[in-house]
Amino acid sequence: MAKLSEEVKKAVVECGAALVATASRDGKPNVSAKGTFRVLDDEHVMFADIRSPHTIDNLKENAQVAVICIDQTTRSGCRISGKTEIIDSGPLFDRLSREYAEKKMTLKHVVKVFVEESSTFKM
Repeated sequence: MAKLSEEVKKAVVECGAALVATASRDGKPNVSAKGTFRVLDDEHVMFADIRSPHTIDNLKENAQVAVICIDQTTRSGCRISGKTEIIDSGPLFDRLSREYAEKKMTLKHVVKVFVEESSTFKM
């Protein structure tokens, strides 16, 4: 597992959203915008599954994920790849369920990404 650099963490915060790419066991791709993407700690990022049936289906078959965050104003961002864990109970799930309930959203899963690689970029 790789540690997230301060530059990558900053890019995630500044971008606010991410594009998450997954593939099924057979290689069928899916890309989904995630406005819930955030840094969890030095080795993990996460996003909430509010309405992500294709993403979750793919991750159940193939836990690998690639993520890109792009700040359109600065034309910079970060790339992150790793393996995922789909969480549907426990302290993290409960905390985020309450947070999203306040926004009138129902949390189905939390997807925790164990970061294997990450880097920043400028376009």
